[in-house]
Amino acid sequence: MTPTARTGLARVGYACVAFSARRPLVVLLAGLLLTGATLWGVIGFLGIDTSTDDMISAEVPFRQHDIAFDKAFPQLRGLLVAVIDAPTPEQADAAASTLVGRMRQHPELFSQVFWPAGLPYLRQNGLLFLSESELQSLADRLAGAAPLLGSLAADPSLRGLADVLDQALTHRDEAGGPELAPVLDRLAEVAEAQAAGQPKRLSWRSLVSGQSAEGSEDTLGGDKRQFVLAQPVRDFGGLKPAAPAIAFLRQQGKALAAEGEITRLRLTGSPALDQEELDSVALGGKTAGILSFVGVTLLLFLGLRSPKVVGAATLALLIGLIWTAGCALLLVGYLNLLSVAFAVLFIGLGIDFGIHFSLRFLEESEQAPDRGSALAATGGAIAGALTLSAVSAAAGFLSFLPTDYLGLAQLGLISGAGMGCALIASFTVLPATLALLKPRARLPRLRRFGDATNGLVRRRRKEICIASLLLGLGCAALLPSLSFDFNPINLKDPKAESVATFRELAAEPNNSVYTLELLRPDLKAAVAEAARLEQLPEVGRVLTLQSFVPEDQDAKLDIVDAMASYLSPVFLSFPEAPPGDRERAAAVAKLSASLATAAGAGDDALAKAAGRLRAALAKLTGPQALTEYETRVFAGFKPLIDQLNTALEAKKVGLDDIPESLRSQWISADGRARIQAYSAHQILDNADLAHFADAVQAVAPDATGTPIIVTQASRTVVAAFIEASLIALVSIVAILLIVLRRLDDTLLVLAPLLLAALLTAAASVLFGLSFNFANVIVLPLLLGLGVSAGIHLVLRRREQGAGHAVMESSTPRAVLFSALTTLASFGSLALSGHRGMTSMGQLLTVSIIALLFSTLVVLPALLAWLHPGPGGSAGEAQR
Repeated sequence: MTPTARTGLARVGYACVAFSARRPLVVLLAGLLLTGATLWGVIGFLGIDTSTDDMISAEVPFRQHDIAFDKAFPQLRGLLVAVIDAPTPEQADAAASTLVGRMRQHPELFSQVFWPAGLPYLRQNGLLFLSESELQSLADRLAGAAPLLGSLAADPSLRGLADVLDQALTHRDEAGGPELAPVLDRLAEVAEAQAAGQPKRLSWRSLVSGQSAEGSEDTLGGDKRQFVLAQPVRDFGGLKPAAPAIAFLRQQGKALAAEGEITRLRLTGSPALDQEELDSVALGGKTAGILSFVGVTLLLFLGLRSPKVVGAATLALLIGLIWTAGCALLLVGYLNLLSVAFAVLFIGLGIDFGIHFSLRFLEESEQAPDRGSALAATGGAIAGALTLSAVSAAAGFLSFLPTDYLGLAQLGLISGAGMGCALIASFTVLPATLALLKPRARLPRLRRFGDATNGLVRRRRKEICIASLLLGLGCAALLPSLSFDFNPINLKDPKAESVATFRELAAEPNNSVYTLELLRPDLKAAVAEAARLEQLPEVGRVLTLQSFVPEDQDAKLDIVDAMASYLSPVFLSFPEAPPGDRERAAAVAKLSASLATAAGAGDDALAKAAGRLRAALAKLTGPQALTEYETRVFAGFKPLIDQLNTALEAKKVGLDDIPESLRSQWISADGRARIQAYSAHQILDNADLAHFADAVQAVAPDATGTPIIVTQASRTVVAAFIEASLIALVSIVAILLIVLRRLDDTLLVLAPLLLAALLTAAASVLFGLSFNFANVIVLPLLLGLGVSAGIHLVLRRREQGAGHAVMESSTPRAVLFSALTTLASFGSLALSGHRGMTSMGQLLTVSIIALLFSTLVVLPALLAWLHPGPGGSAGEAQR
């Protein structure tokens, strides 16, 4: 046995590798059989749970409140929101009605479909929800428009329009010129749009309610934007649980747009956000994957200089990865959205084992009599370092188990087991493969690599150590400026439709997606709680079921009754037969003449509007153009009349009149009442979000909703990392002290890791790289690499005796290429279009650079200063 095989670990490593080298076929065949069986089980039984609901322990208070609300109102969970934008309120209504009808024909895609604005209860009683002043203003406008509406109801055509406008223009002094000008301008806009080939229609609802052409909402309840809410049937066993429902809605959106009914249909809500994020990750991951593969391959060949050694290390890595997936199946049974990253962590750390083993094998081969002896010597020499690295990394991963961050705890459990798999594969599969492939055993330019930095480090070791200490202190001063971006929406592609729509709605207080929800035992308690919340300056409107019973109904119904009396002729009119082509042409000619007279009568708004309409009509020539214009003008007229007829049938209502479809949204099956609170201000950033959530939780600790879930989840994650870091630090220090049996060597292992962490933190502050839910995964990877690098260099110093001699061995080269392959593997994520992946790649790049500086410059300087040679540390080589 070689001198390197004196400790217990060394003896086990020596024996294990020696056996693998003597019986390579047996070892490799056994490994492949185990791998095949594991792969069969993983493919057949390892599922993926893409739900984000259980990423944090259900025992955390805010999760308990969220779960309680979900149980009370399961129909509100995971809603897909279809946002319909149309040129006119009438078209938006028609499109929403059509879409809802088509969606309800597919219960296999949608378990719930809800169109709030389309509820008959709200359509009939919508006027009662206006303030008394708003209702009176609308009544006055309708009173003035009643003659126009009555005449057109009797003849809704260009013929009837020409007669009405001719009368109005002839008697404009009595009719009120300023009120007529907007009508002529709207008609001109439609004619101009038709001449330009644009699909514009006249909105009668906007016209009579006083809404501007650019406005979105009017006092008749019309809105150019409609929301359809749906609960898609989701399969969480796949990566895209709501894909069929989303595909159906996108198809319907294209169809409605092609029909000219809508401007666009956009999707948002958690199902759409999650799916588009996966699409973005997949797209960015393809580019990053190609760059990673090329980069890692080149670095492995550059570092190992042997295709056979590279092949052996890669095979051991892949087998270890499959074994780790098998551990995931046995230990957890499924993967969550965080634990799927176990492969990323395993590759980043697993290749470290292969590189260290392979380079040490090439170094031992220069002195050993044969390949088997070189492999056995490698096993004995490196067993302690690799085992200690694996155990320390596993301790770091397993430190997440006691935390409330369940998603990361499962990742830690799987990755911790993966370190064991990587260690076993490195002492069995790798040496067996090397024994079979019989690579050329030489390590070119090894001394030259050490000489590149060794001279400078030895000469300036004190200066380097002191400068590093000062640099670390300076970095520590920046720690209070570290930031954690806890809003998941900031990690998503801002160009994605669901994200852009979400942000747009978030900026609108009345449509905000950032609402808070509460449960109370009954409606009476809910109303009292709502009144208390309304007193908070941070809270805007607060809704309960009681909000759907209008106030001051008697006074408002008097106004509605008066409106019905002077509009009744409109509803009793029987339309004449539609005109023919000649009648339309004659009507337009008649109207043009009247417009010409009005245009020449002055320079006021009416004259300008008349001239504009006359010029626009002159561009519409031929029967087909006039027929199309008539359709564009009157397509929304009958919907207006129908809406008015319905709205004027309003009656006094109470809680018992609210339909079950609406009541079930606010009263649970067991009688508990829902409260929904909106922010009084726009929520534009994380500070606004946290301020709103904290203000409500201060008076209602059991509140839930996106603002609270996001802010509390971030605090849970930060607390989990602090807790896990302390556990990991204590565990790793204990392991190092037990194994190394020296405090100074333990501190030497930890020193470069601490400095790298401080440098990474300082760089993140200086470059504006906030920590977030995606890039925090870099921290355990940095921990594993940092501890591993320190262990290898410190143990190699023990073996070599002098600190400077370490740099002349294969160990620094292994540390360098291990870090560079990790950088090549995941640093390419910085080029991804997905913000989360980009931030992960950026932070990893910074941390790897910091780690290389700490381990290949600072640590060798410390070793050279503290252990200058046999004369400076007598007997060190004997350890």
